Amino acid sequence: MIPTRRRSLYFTGPSRAEVREEPLPAPAAGQLCVSTAFSAISAGTELLFYRGNVPHDIPVDSTIAALKRPFEVPIKYGYAAAGEVVGCGSVELESWLGRKVFSFHPHESAFLAEPAELLPIPSGIETFLAVFLPSMETSLNLVMDAAPGIGEQVAVLGQGVVGLLATALLARYPLSSLVTADRAPLRREASAWLGATAVIDAGVADPVGDIRSALAQGRGADGADLCFELTGAPEALAEAIGVTGFEGRVVIGSWYGTKSASVPLGGKFHRSRIRLQSSQVSTVGSVFLGRWTKESRLTVAWDWIRRVAPARLVSHRLPIERAPEAYRFLAEDPSNAIQVVITY
Repeated sequence: MIPTRRRSLYFTGPSRAEVREEPLPAPAAGQLCVSTAFSAISAGTELLFYRGNVPHDIPVDSTIAALKRPFEVPIKYGYAAAGEVVGCGSVELESWLGRKVFSFHPHESAFLAEPAELLPIPSGIETFLAVFLPSMETSLNLVMDAAPGIGEQVAVLGQGVVGLLATALLARYPLSSLVTADRAPLRREASAWLGATAVIDAGVADPVGDIRSALAQGRGADGADLCFELTGAPEALAEAIGVTGFEGRVVIGSWYGTKSASVPLGGKFHRSRIRLQSSQVSTVGSVFLGRWTKESRLTVAWDWIRRVAPARLVSHRLPIERAPEAYRFLAEDPSNAIQVVITY
């Protein structure tokens, strides 16, 4: 049965979110109607929108049809929805009916989309696990851009969902050490069972020293060959540089929005020939374009969802009516949460 109304989450101002009920038009020719079962909150990026800390002079997301517009409130945001096709506007699309699909779409109970905006969920993957696809693709992109080498000492700062999935991928590499850091005990525990060789409390007096000491338990080199900055906190970039050794690389997967990073580019950075590299999932790195596309990367991301089985990373399931509550506790005290999933 095609719904005629939907519940949609809106950001309505700095640190304000609300759920609104609104009409849902019937699907037009060429459109499908999806009834959402689950959507995932991407805490790092979505909290920037929740707080209003995003640039106003660029599209919200130039690669997602539902988000190709400047940032202004009220705004629907989110990009990890999974559900079932329950209606279509054209006879030729009837084969889609009943299919379980994923879409890079905001949080709402039902929506209209063209077939190109939907990804059928592969067999063997539960519908609710499909909401991990954006984070897994991002993690895969980070690791591809970083190109870890055999026997390298690797550090990952930040163990949110993307940091944890990156850790799970890196744990499959023949590294000499894989050291992660986070302030939250719940995330540090998850990091350990995903394969980190050492997990550091980022809230201690000298996390940089502790991370460097743990890294040296690998092959004994001074500092990280490769460090990922995935905390979302601009001040952590200075720590990433401090962790990294001579001619090491820092891959920056965090998006700081309108916040600026104060980075010490003096003696250590300059003399150590450290390289800083941004990594962002909207595009495929040019070095891979001869043999990779976003579609092929998504295929690999689906496969790694099967392998990692990230269900244990879901710390909260909340109905859409309680979504504003989820943003409040993520903004005020994220330490007790990993992946928050909204249900419909």
